[in-house]
Amino acid sequence: MIRRRRLAPAAALAAAALLASCSSDAPPDSPAGASQDASKESDGKNSEFFDKAEYERQLKLAEVTPEGPADKPWEQMLEPQMTDTSTFEKKGSGGIHLCFSNAGVFNPWRQVGLKDMEAEVKLHKEITEFTALDAQGKDDKQISDIRELTGRGCDALIVSPNTTATLTPAVKEACKKFPVIVFDRGVKTDCAATFVNPIGGYGYGAVAADFLVDKVKPKGKILALRISPGVDVLENRWSAAKVAFDKSELDVVDVKFTEGDTAKTKSVVADAIARHGSVDGVWMDSGATAVAAVEAFEDAGEDVPPITGEDQQDFLQAWKDKDLTAIAPTYPTFQWRTPVIAALRILDGEEVPKEWKLPQPTITQDNLDEYLREGMPPLHYAMCGCEDLPGFPEDWGGKK
Repeated sequence: MIRRRRLAPAAALAAAALLASCSSDAPPDSPAGASQDASKESDGKNSEFFDKAEYERQLKLAEVTPEGPADKPWEQMLEPQMTDTSTFEKKGSGGIHLCFSNAGVFNPWRQVGLKDMEAEVKLHKEITEFTALDAQGKDDKQISDIRELTGRGCDALIVSPNTTATLTPAVKEACKKFPVIVFDRGVKTDCAATFVNPIGGYGYGAVAADFLVDKVKPKGKILALRISPGVDVLENRWSAAKVAFDKSELDVVDVKFTEGDTAKTKSVVADAIARHGSVDGVWMDSGATAVAAVEAFEDAGEDVPPITGEDQQDFLQAWKDKDLTAIAPTYPTFQWRTPVIAALRILDGEEVPKEWKLPQPTITQDNLDEYLREGMPPLHYAMCGCEDLPGFPEDWGGKK
């Protein structure tokens, strides 16, 4: 029997979703809006979060052709360094008890991702029990969850850590009991059998900035909209963007935090238009409030300039309906399928990459129609890779 224990139903989280970052790597208790002017908080290469070697690695990975099935990006790998997992091979008969310690389902991205994981589990009859515990965005709760799962007879444990450093000791302890698969966010130990994650924040930020460098005329005024300071993946996105902007002839006139709030986003955009006379491009470190930014320009009677968003359906629909000049880099939710696949391979004793790097596709004008799907809810993430999964589209809130 497949068991799932959810301590925070998705319906109860819907109201909070718009205030949460749509990036999985922005924890719900991260600092938000500590300063309206972010320019001094993170200055590209001068940011404490900027790692030149990792920045260069991610930009290089973005150019690599992935290994694996062309139609299954969640099974693909970028420059994998395979590792032996034969010591974890499950011997004998009997089904697999797969366990999952989830940081939480505190935003739409994570809600879509959890649906992906649950549906992937259903595809594999050898998984006879699936136990998922929800940490509700709390480190102490997740530490307790992991300890509980070590005594539940799990054959393998998937962990999406709420925060990196604080969860590291609990993951280390779990590694002594069974194979651990870490995904989405990392921990400061390499004891996991594999770490599943896409290219990363530098790749995301660079794609969005390069688009504006290409589409906005020299000396054009760029407004950068950010969610929260101090969140590593968001800081990485901005760091990469700042590097690109510094090399260009564009003028970043404002860098503002919005806390992922639609009303605040509209206010920030309106203020920028009033103070600068015009805004020629909008860069965003997360697309949660991209539609609000678009509406702010319309409310001001201004044409919407080139803008970056994300793969939420509401933004893709606005892009199509309003014929925007736009791009949507992604942090694909299809990555939630990969840990299940990795766990099964590990329990079969097959080699897996020590770091399972997944591709990070971008939605452009050329492939927009491929990802804009009729009948899906506004906060659905198009890069779910879920169309072939049981229960689609109804289980994801869509209509046939």
